[in-house]
Parts: sequence; C-alpha cells; structure tokens
Amino acid sequence: ALFGADGKVGSALGPALERAGHEVHGIELGDAIEVTGLDAAVDFTAPDAGAANVRAALEQGVPCIVGTTGFELELLGELAKERGLALFHAPNFAIGAVLMMRFSAEAAQFMPRAEIVELHNEAKKDAPSGTARATAALIGGDPVIHSVRLPGLVAHQEVIFGGEGQTLTIRHDTSSREAFVPGVLLALERLPSLPPGLTVGLETLLS
Repeated sequence: ALFGADGKVGSALGPALERAGHEVHGIELGDAIEVTGLDAAVDFTAPDAGAANVRAALEQGVPCIVGTTGFELELLGELAKERGLALFHAPNFAIGAVLMMRFSAEAAQFMPRAEIVELHNEAKKDAPSGTARATAALIGGDPVIHSVRLPGLVAHQEVIFGGEGQTLTIRHDTSSREAFVPGVLLALERLPSLPPGLTVGLETLLS
C-alpha cells in the first residue's frame, strides 16, 4: 500500500517500486483504507493524514514504513508492538542525507558550535524538518535551526560549524525525489527482520 501515491514523493516512488517487482496499491486522501493481507504500507503524505493512515494499517495487521514527519509516532509504536508488527520511520530516506547527519555528528565532537539551515519546498508543512531535528539531536548542544520554505526547492540541508579562524560546512542537496527510492527499497527489504514496535532512522539499516 502506498499512501500518497499521487503526491510529490509518491509519484516518483510508485513507478520505482513497480520496477523493483513490487505490486503497488495506491491510496489517496478520501479513499477507503483497506490494506488487510498486504505485505507492507508506505506513507509519504502530510502530518494530519499520516497518523490516521499508519494507525489504520497497523490495526489491519500491516507493518508500516513512514517517511512523513511532523507527527508523533511513539503511541503508534506501542500499537505496533502490541500487534507484533514493525513500524519503521526515517526523517529522510536519501542515503546521502543520512551520511550528512553521520558526518555532522562526528564533526561536532571537535567543533561543538554549529547552526543548521534546512530548505524545502513551500508545500512542506512542518518546520523545522524532521531531518534537521534529528541532526540537531545527533550534534547536541541545542543548535539553532533556520527553516526556509520557497518554491523551486526540494530538500536541502547544511550544517555550519564555527571555530576560531575557520568554518566547516557539511551540505546535502536533494534535487529529485528519486533520491528517496533506494532508502525505501532498503527499508522494505529489511522490514520483515525488524523487531515489533518503532525503529527510527535509515542509519539503523546501513550499519
């Protein structure tokens, strides 16, 4: 099941999933959520819709992969655990973005002063982004996050570290939503082996 199949991410993800051999059942806002018997549900929608989609899928016995940010997943993680289902969430499914976060966490050990600038299309409703919040948590020290929402952008983030006489910038740019496809395919591959309940972060699948 692909929630948001006609959306910006879904329209790129659906054909890629089919090319990889998956049978895709697209579900849009207002459609009946009937997913019983499917192997997995993938949600790339909006915060207000994502929570209801994931809950419905879990209640029908279907494990979920969630790329939507801006809503709390902890209670849904408890529901997944009760049902013996995996619930996987990544704030960013682009492998380059995960590496950007990993390198930022390493740099913060030596240059603790940092600020984050995240830039997304104006249609993105949550600010700061889930990727920026996750990066800030990895860096520590409560870095300032600057959020930019403008047309023409897809998903971009830079982490700027400052020290005496020097700066270090670590930046990742997503120019096309096809960048999320390898991460989603990896999550689908690993989903059956994940423990019941909530697992967060594409990095947990890359280690």
